[in-house]
Amino acid sequence: MKIGMIFDDEFPPHPRIWNEAFNLMEAGHEVYLYCFDYKGRPKHETLNNLKIIRSQKSRLIRKFSALAYTTSLYHRIIYKDIAQFVKSYGIEIIHVHNIRVARAVLYASPNVKMKILDLHENIPEIMKSYNHVTSFPGKYFIFPSIWKKWERRFVLDFDKIIVVTEFAKNDLLENYQIDEKKVIVVPNSVQESFYKSIQLNNDIITRFSSGFNVLYFGDTGIRRGLETVIRAAEVLKNSIPNIQIIIVGSSTSDDYLKHLTSKLKLDNQICFEGFQDEKLLQSYITTSNVCISPLLRNRHHDTTYANKIFQYMALGKPLLVSDCTAQQEIVNRVKCGLIHKAGNINDFVKKLRWMYENPNKTSEMGLKGQAFIANEFNQKKQSKEMIDFYNNLN
Repeated sequence: MKIGMIFDDEFPPHPRIWNEAFNLMEAGHEVYLYCFDYKGRPKHETLNNLKIIRSQKSRLIRKFSALAYTTSLYHRIIYKDIAQFVKSYGIEIIHVHNIRVARAVLYASPNVKMKILDLHENIPEIMKSYNHVTSFPGKYFIFPSIWKKWERRFVLDFDKIIVVTEFAKNDLLENYQIDEKKVIVVPNSVQESFYKSIQLNNDIITRFSSGFNVLYFGDTGIRRGLETVIRAAEVLKNSIPNIQIIIVGSSTSDDYLKHLTSKLKLDNQICFEGFQDEKLLQSYITTSNVCISPLLRNRHHDTTYANKIFQYMALGKPLLVSDCTAQQEIVNRVKCGLIHKAGNINDFVKKLRWMYENPNKTSEMGLKGQAFIANEFNQKKQSKEMIDFYNNLN
């Protein structure tokens, strides 16, 4: 079966897209990925049998995508490219990642055998916390409520919907009254190669060898809860003198977070590493004592898993996560870490201090998480429902 994945951003990196494509190819399918490019990378490239077709765009297009459901212009711009992709490669099944590009995909692929919508995120919900949506001029032109209406249409019009958790599935069933058989759950997880083929960067290992290291990896937007962590570090530096909060990632919130760090005189405790190649993630995790996901609560965070928590667990690291419903449930079930109240500085301080003072019990938590990934929650097992569905289309 020729599967055409559509992603209106750059690739690589994107672990969820890569994991799904890899498992589909391993099951015998041909996978072609149409994506954007802003850096002049090759228009055609094959990575481990994944055929990548890049459409070179200006960064203005990326910014304009925020208006995708304010005006139809974004979809008109990319419609012909997608239609040509479908025709040129004889695509039989369309697998589109997220709703931002879904309208163009529907119009560009009327004759394919099956259209599948992969909802990585609850975009209408998380848009409510974006600075460019809540501030001038975006608040007068970008409307999450309109994105929500389009999401409803896509959930009804696409043949199959893929979501990240059972919580997200139940949310769709409750909101849109669709047949539960229409929805497939494919959680974020990790490929075996992530924890079986480890390559470490000695510079990173050496640089952080003497601290009690607390790692955050990923987008650093305010909704991710890093302000809570920084303010907690001000308290913890007195009881954990060698504490180092390692923040690997970036966003438009970085200036605020760095200003707060300087204001609280935490430059020796907070390490802003910025965006790093994903190949270095194993090194950062290996050098950490505790790994965190301090997400603030909202409907999206309550119904999804951050991919990072499974990457942390795969390398045997204990977790400290906020009480967003989905991640709280899995940490409690596996007993691989502790839970703190989202946005609550004192509770974060209390839980991290306990982990520092109880290293043996904390290490046991990490081992439980590692075993869970190896035996139950690796990407191959979690993709089985999706693979079975695709295989039965033949």
